[in-house]
Amino acid sequence: MQKFVNYQMKAAIVGDFSGYSSQSLKDFMYETNKGSHIFFLPTEQSAIEKFSKLS
Repeated sequence: MQKFVNYQMKAAIVGDFSGYSSQSLKDFMYETNKGSHIFFLPTEQSAIEKFSKLS
């Protein structure tokens, strides 16, 4: 993930993350989503919308 940030690339990790109960993972995804390079999103459509807002 650091390489994406270093090279100013954007990435979306798409999936249903509700099955994971780890609080550490939830905190990591929350903090990552606050940035502008890596996003954990539920659908491809939400990823497309997120990237179109950033452009």
